[in-house]
Amino acid sequence: MPFIDSKVSVKVTPEQKTELKQRLGQAIALIPGKSESWLMVNIADEQSMYFRGDDSEPIAFVQVNIYGGENDAAFRKMTAELTKIYGDVLGVAPDHMYIKYAASMDWGWNGSNF
Repeated sequence: MPFIDSKVSVKVTPEQKTELKQRLGQAIALIPGKSESWLMVNIADEQSMYFRGDDSEPIAFVQVNIYGGENDAAFRKMTAELTKIYGDVLGVAPDHMYIKYAASMDWGWNGSNF
């Protein structure tokens, strides 16, 4: 049950959303046991975001929420890949992006909890 929640300061075209969705679907497999078949993605664009008091550069905040335990090695690989994806697709520089990971055993789906 992974969920990738993206907030970005730039406008995202429909084509860019499709590319992000596809590349995030591939990237989630870097976390063992996760796949696109269970991935939910949110892309909130044109957010009023400031980094270091400035809003002149593209900015992104990405949260990766997963069902299960933490995996530091996989999260490091995922950070490198997410940095590349958001840089390639939206022009977000690595130093203008935060990525937060949250792992939890408390997930509900289809009317019950896992």
